[in-house]
Amino acid sequence: MKFGIAVFPGTWSDRDCKHAVELAGHEAVMLWHKDRDLKGSDCVILPGGFSYGDYLRAGAVARFAPLMESVTEFASAGGLVWGICNGFQILCEAHLLPGALTRNSSLEFRCAPTWLRVETGDNAFTAGCARGEVLQIPVSHGEGRYVADEETLDMLEREQRVAFRYVRRDGSVVEGDTPNGSMHDIAGIVNERRNVLGMMPHPERACEPLLGSSDGMQLFSSVAKAVSGNGVMPVAAVS
Repeated sequence: MKFGIAVFPGTWSDRDCKHAVELAGHEAVMLWHKDRDLKGSDCVILPGGFSYGDYLRAGAVARFAPLMESVTEFASAGGLVWGICNGFQILCEAHLLPGALTRNSSLEFRCAPTWLRVETGDNAFTAGCARGEVLQIPVSHGEGRYVADEETLDMLEREQRVAFRYVRRDGSVVEGDTPNGSMHDIAGIVNERRNVLGMMPHPERACEPLLGSSDGMQLFSSVAKAVSGNGVMPVAAVS
């Protein structure tokens, strides 16, 4: 399968994502922010970094890039879109996901291993994981605190759209003791159709034992299985 990896000025995890994709045995193509051609991508990744220097606020400028017009169209047609860290911020700014990412409650940049509990498996990104499974995946952000109004939070919980939640190593709740202070300990969410995922932790930095964890590879493998016809989500053909 083919992963398209977006590159904005200031993106810095695009090559890490490319390495993870190729390590999983799949093709990766880079998608420049000024282009509109998704080059036949089966899944588009919006990687981490500081797109456009995070001017105004994280992801606020990137949402207006020409590439994002095609990404939005792709997502609307059912295509798989995966936002990681800054990519999650961009997806929220583009209203492809609800809520917002704000400054960490500590007002400090956090870069550390975290443990995520898989909360739902009814999407292409986590279908290869067991519900309740704990993954070790690092964070690296200064604006990763997920916030939303109570109505939105209730809707995400009710519709089981929380994909990942920060937990302790043994899977027990942290009760707010997260790297960023996210509401409901949320680390990642999906959209209503479950073809768009946003997550703050970096699975591409947990793709081989040398990095301390290879748990992130489960997500790349899960997407590949979905695209091959063994997963749960349809994929749109949008150029």
